[in-house]
Amino acid sequence: MIQRLFSQHPASVGETYLGHLAQAFRFGGTLVAAGLACLVHGLLPFLFVTTASKTVGRLHQRMTTHRVRAHHRGGPEVR
Repeated sequence: MIQRLFSQHPASVGETYLGHLAQAFRFGGTLVAAGLACLVHGLLPFLFVTTASKTVGRLHQRMTTHRVRAHHRGGPEVR
């Protein structure tokens, strides 16, 4: 039961628990950095003008590409 809680979602996107953990940490770290850039941009609007929007676009592309790959490997496509 406990193992299923930790493995069901990662398996649904074609990842192991540790692979999913690493991917989530990479995404989270990237989002934190983009959030900090937004805060600096709010104070100094001439800095980081497109950082957040480009970061979100890049992460969205990575996530949707990964979903397609997982779907082609036989895993369900997650929306």
